[in-house]
Amino acid sequence: MLGGLTLAAGLVLGAGPAAAADTPPAEFGTDWHDPLTAAPPVTTPHTTSCRVTLAEAQFRDFTPYKGSYTPPKGCGDRWSKVVLRLDGTVKGRQYDRLGYLHVGGTEVLRTSTPEPSVDGIAWNVEKDVTRYSATFRSAQPVEMLIGNTVNDTYTGVIDVKVTLTFYAAEGRTQPAVTPDTVLPLDTPRVTTPRNAERVVAEVYATGSGGGCEEFWYLAVPDPAPYSCKAPAGPNREVQVRVDGQLAGIAAPFPTVWTGGWSNPFLWYVLPAPRAFDVKPVEYDLTPYAALLNDGRPHQVEVSVAGVPAGQDGWSTPTNLLIWQDKASKVVTGALSRHEESAPVNSTSYKPSSAELRLDATSEHRLTTAGYLDTSHGRVTTTVDRSVTSDSTHRWTEGENVDALKGSWRDDQSVTTSGRGPALTVRDHRTYTMDGTTTIGADSRLRTAITLGDRADSVTLRGARPTAFSHLDDTYRGDASWTMNVPREQRHATGTSAERYRLYGSDGCYDRSLKTAQGALTQDVRRC
Repeated sequence: MLGGLTLAAGLVLGAGPAAAADTPPAEFGTDWHDPLTAAPPVTTPHTTSCRVTLAEAQFRDFTPYKGSYTPPKGCGDRWSKVVLRLDGTVKGRQYDRLGYLHVGGTEVLRTSTPEPSVDGIAWNVEKDVTRYSATFRSAQPVEMLIGNTVNDTYTGVIDVKVTLTFYAAEGRTQPAVTPDTVLPLDTPRVTTPRNAERVVAEVYATGSGGGCEEFWYLAVPDPAPYSCKAPAGPNREVQVRVDGQLAGIAAPFPTVWTGGWSNPFLWYVLPAPRAFDVKPVEYDLTPYAALLNDGRPHQVEVSVAGVPAGQDGWSTPTNLLIWQDKASKVVTGALSRHEESAPVNSTSYKPSSAELRLDATSEHRLTTAGYLDTSHGRVTTTVDRSVTSDSTHRWTEGENVDALKGSWRDDQSVTTSGRGPALTVRDHRTYTMDGTTTIGADSRLRTAITLGDRADSVTLRGARPTAFSHLDDTYRGDASWTMNVPREQRHATGTSAERYRLYGSDGCYDRSLKTAQGALTQDVRRC
């Protein structure tokens, strides 16, 4: 495999550009570099570690792997970090496939697979799963599925092994502060512990399944003529309700899988941001903790606004993360504020003989607040969140030209006040997409696309900043291939690049990757 390609010292030492040992091929062949991303590895402490195998399976169909998990011995049960690692291999011909991993019903990983070369590829995914420590402290059933189809045409069998590595809390390394209870939302009604003092919902929201909701950002309403229709056009919002009342809003991330935009040659080596490790949308539901603490079952529902009625296409597995007041059996309080702006969902269709165009915007704001009388005094939590989107979709009749430029913004401020200065955490997230696909008279398909995943976060104690971070993960790709011909006649070419920058009060990480025709041509680390 090209994954064995030798790179210069820049890869190892973080010096200058890393040069490939061989000149990139003129076009894609039957093999290419193993998939990789510019994202940083999970940092781990230098303490005793224990490794447990969670799953080891070959996926040929839609039969889930089922096994069991037993906590490790020799690393205690209050760990400083827990790291999940998936190692996969596949060869032949296969589509991109979606997968999940559940431990005790809790979703700990949502992922997708790269498309393989004829000669085969290997890839891995690392994820910090310390937040699920409460689940890992006892024996649990394990279920994993990467739905797949293997036949005479699609020959790729997906072979994976997933492990957990536990790092002990010893010496100066302290146990991580993690939720006391993790509840998978596998039924519409849930009963929580009665002494909850912080509640966070995480939703692994993905538009998927091969239908139009996989490309929700391209949908148009009537009367615009386009292959994917929705009354709200491309406007989507992931919502959480508690007993029917809107309790959380969020912008979905516009995930692009490794067969996306009709051009797998874009993603063979560098996937789009988050494609291998789908990050959940998080909601601070602490203002509703007093209601949930009454000992009765409550309805917690997740939905995606904008999806046509009765249409499938979204997956929203959800976990509730709960921190408990160990000095109180019951924590009481009340929801003291709920203010919601009227949702704005606007679309404007402009027909033309040369080009069709849809402009879409959305805007929504929600503020909730509640107080809890805890063992350490009254604590008030205020959550203010606003989501906006703005996109322009241009296409021609027959969709031989199809282009989108879109931006989705998700801003949240959570303020916790009680004794002493208030603590405020402000997060500003922006997702961007700017892509164009064209099909020429010679059946040559070309896609050029830029994707961005950006986030700024600051923590304030009173008015004084105590921590900050800035993330910018940008992907750029340009690939072409000839349609409706045998594989060896596609004459595919493609270049891609990713730069992942993360800096702040915890340090700096900066890595850039570039590829051409499946060969890794640059690997630069600047921090």
